[in-house]
Amino acid sequence: MSTTSAAATLRHIERDLLDEFEAGQLAVELDDESPQGILEWCLERWGDRVGLCTSFQAEGMALLDMAWRIKPDVRVFTVDTGRLPQETYEIIETVRERYGIPIEVYFPNAEDIELMTARFGPNLFYKSVAARLYCCNARKVEPIRRALEGFDAWITGLRRDQWASRANIRKIEIDHDHGGLAKISPLADWTQEDVWEYNEKYDVPAHPLYNKGFTSIGCAPCTRATAPGEDPRAGRWWWEKNAPKECGIHCPIETGGMEHELEALLPGSGMTEGAGPRGVTQ
Repeated sequence: MSTTSAAATLRHIERDLLDEFEAGQLAVELDDESPQGILEWCLERWGDRVGLCTSFQAEGMALLDMAWRIKPDVRVFTVDTGRLPQETYEIIETVRERYGIPIEVYFPNAEDIELMTARFGPNLFYKSVAARLYCCNARKVEPIRRALEGFDAWITGLRRDQWASRANIRKIEIDHDHGGLAKISPLADWTQEDVWEYNEKYDVPAHPLYNKGFTSIGCAPCTRATAPGEDPRAGRWWWEKNAPKECGIHCPIETGGMEHELEALLPGSGMTEGAGPRGVTQ
């Protein structure tokens, strides 16, 4: 099948998208439901049109294990930014062997990365918050956007207590930043302790970097181990001061969500429309 005919076929697939009223009702009705109950409901409703997005941290691994027990062929997808630590590739292989499911891997657009690094260098993220967000957008946000074009709903490992920007997330929401598909966060009301308790109970594979003191894991240059007592996300972009610990996937740059938060914290450090970050020297 040609690319054109495949695209035409995709356009004619009937979408099962929530409207605001239904999403609001479901968010209230299912707020006290267990993660397993949420997963069972959404996997039954959307089947192969729902995907579980994970970077193989503790939350994503807990959800993967739960979903696999409900639907062994659950669709799981991730993004390879091109800057991941070797340990992330190791956990991907462990997951493939343990659960016997393929992992759908999405990559950044090569031309975008070539242009970005040619203009601003390979380590532009150290130069300013805006430059870091520009890099995150190219390496993470855009691949996720492409991945979600094939779904009616996606499952995330977000928790309300992870960061201020996540405090008000609902277990069922409409993701207006990605075409209006449903965004499912079964662990919204769980704590970090709840997640680890589940993973230990069911012997869920753990990302190797946890044993090296990492408490939140992203790209290799942008993640470090944390000291005892530090916030779990303190190891993400640790050189930044008073900046949001977000990459833009859950607070998208392209719709202004991330820029709005960034401007509130650091006035004047936003992004220029259609160009690279302001204040980045070549």
